[in-house]
Amino acid sequence: MLGNDWKLRPADIEAQSFAAIEAEAGPHGWDPKSWGLVRRLVHTTADFDYIRDTVISPGAIDAGVKALREEAVVLTDTHMALSGINLRRLGGFGNTMACLVDDVRAISLAKETAMTRAMAAVDLAFSSILRRGQTDGAIWVFGNAPTGLLRLLERLGADPGLPVPSLVIGLPVGFVNAHESKKALMDSGLPHFITNDSRKGGSNVAAAAVNALAAIARVEASAGGPA
Repeated sequence: MLGNDWKLRPADIEAQSFAAIEAEAGPHGWDPKSWGLVRRLVHTTADFDYIRDTVISPGAIDAGVKALREEAVVLTDTHMALSGINLRRLGGFGNTMACLVDDVRAISLAKETAMTRAMAAVDLAFSSILRRGQTDGAIWVFGNAPTGLLRLLERLGADPGLPVPSLVIGLPVGFVNAHESKKALMDSGLPHFITNDSRKGGSNVAAAAVNALAAIARVEASAGGPA
């Protein structure tokens, strides 16, 4: 039976959770920055498979942190992912945050073309937010819609004039094309991505990855480190 020792402050709960993860994870082989992100995914899901399945391309974390600090647009495939991003950690960086899946233009385009709304939202982002030829790409965040991730890869492959993402976080969950979309991301040739070699994922996991990057960005900004 529980006593009153469960009445902990949020910071204490997080600290104890991270301590439990460290103890149970054991040797893992991740470098400190990458481990900070992977540990956040484990913390969000209580699933240690992320230690083995997460795939972080070389330089992806530094690229994501730099993009956040340079006011990159952050585009999510669901409002759940958008609402899961800790804006307090992003405070001061001036990032534009957007989820276009419910935009009336995306809804109309999806109906006209028989695309999913996630696919239409990708097209809308390129036509309404991002500019052809711009060098500072967005951070794309997928936690639910493999069709959105696949559409992004399709558009980038077909049109070299589109802005290359600063980072793609590809963590859609599901049984139809979720794992396949991650394989496609890993094989796409894009320089910077965070994904996992699994069907697991979700909006909360994708948001957790952004939050981990934001935490690193704040630490580096306060320490005067490189942007």
